[in-house]
Amino acid sequence: MVEPVHVSEGRWRAAATTIVNAKVFDGTKSQNWTSVRFADGLITECSAASAAQEGDEVIDAGGGTVLPGLIDAHVHLVPGALAQSLTFGVTTVLDMFSKLDLVARAKEQAGSRPDVADVRSSGVGATAPGGHPSMMYAPFPTLTAADQAEQFVAERIAEGSDYLKIISGTGGLWPSLDSETIKALVTAAHARGLVVVAHVSSTAGLEEVVSAGVDVVAHVPADAELDKDLVERMAEAGIVVGPTLATIENTLGEPGGAAVVGDPRLAAALGDAWARRLTSGASGWRGREMPPYSRAEDNVRRLADAGVTLLAGTDAPNPGTVFGASLHRELELLVRCGISPAQALAAATSEPARVFGLADRGRVAPGQRADLVLVSGNPLTDITATRAIERIWRAGTACDRRAFVASTAEAEQLDAFDAQVAKVVAAVRERWSDFGPRKAP
Repeated sequence: MVEPVHVSEGRWRAAATTIVNAKVFDGTKSQNWTSVRFADGLITECSAASAAQEGDEVIDAGGGTVLPGLIDAHVHLVPGALAQSLTFGVTTVLDMFSKLDLVARAKEQAGSRPDVADVRSSGVGATAPGGHPSMMYAPFPTLTAADQAEQFVAERIAEGSDYLKIISGTGGLWPSLDSETIKALVTAAHARGLVVVAHVSSTAGLEEVVSAGVDVVAHVPADAELDKDLVERMAEAGIVVGPTLATIENTLGEPGGAAVVGDPRLAAALGDAWARRLTSGASGWRGREMPPYSRAEDNVRRLADAGVTLLAGTDAPNPGTVFGASLHRELELLVRCGISPAQALAAATSEPARVFGLADRGRVAPGQRADLVLVSGNPLTDITATRAIERIWRAGTACDRRAFVASTAEAEQLDAFDAQVAKVVAAVRERWSDFGPRKAP
């Protein structure tokens, strides 16, 4: 492979590459193409016959499937997140709450290196003083009243936020914004052209943010069955949902982390350190009365049946999840909720690109970024085939899947992850002890 050469626009030039003998999923459906050619970071041709030109590096897919680079629509940054994500075919991550220094560092890496995923971020989300997620990130800016909304949004834009994150009520465990402040934030963000994402943890919180007019709901509540009228309102309004089942299953006592480690197609690129963490469980949640995880899947099924668009996101690195690998688990869980493999793949490619205005990616088509994943098998008939990764390209540059495990970046990531989990577990235990025995949100 020709060594990439960094150029001023932030792309890396390499020899033109043509994939042949492939199936192609273009981000919405299968095409009759068998060949995809890319050069200078962009796809140049998709065709039913070989698109190879003299001098191209030719990759024989052997009947495997070419997919757009995957997009994880819900992560929280820690050092090493972008490198590990790319290892599993995730070429773009959407960060949903991180402090400015970490976001700036991640964006600098994404703009200067071909061996990490690209990133967009909300930066600091809107929450009340002492509200979620103070246990992980405090201190950070907060607000207490609706008349502070315009200034809060303006400050986030000045810091480079790509969209706005709002934290709705969290089951009474932490202070939260009132409904009027949430509405004011949505109005201010929309006036400035920002997509608004709202964190919810209950059906009451979902009703609140839907009434406020948000664009994206993060998480599917499991405290009760979703009201049919509310779901229909969401579908009519075009509100999309990122259920983050990969995190919810672990939070509600299911061994999702062990399921990731148990698939050798994922475990091979994880390494022993992450395998141990994914199977250790989230001890801070044990001993509490929790809703059944099955209700979360039932609620996703209700959303899908009503025509609500779903986005694939992991909420990594919550306990039981890991960057990149857990997105493949999320795809499996979405299909288990009744959507087709093609819809699940769109939820991790074309749909997040559409919702968040990433017009240059999420599709396999001429002119799009050459963010591509080649897998053996056909994920349109078996969604877990996304795990059988043969090759990954980010903006046309091939990814070395062996580079992250046991690297300095992984060691830094593990230290940051362990410290963050310790904070969360301690904070949750302290808060629950203040409330005494009760049903968790």
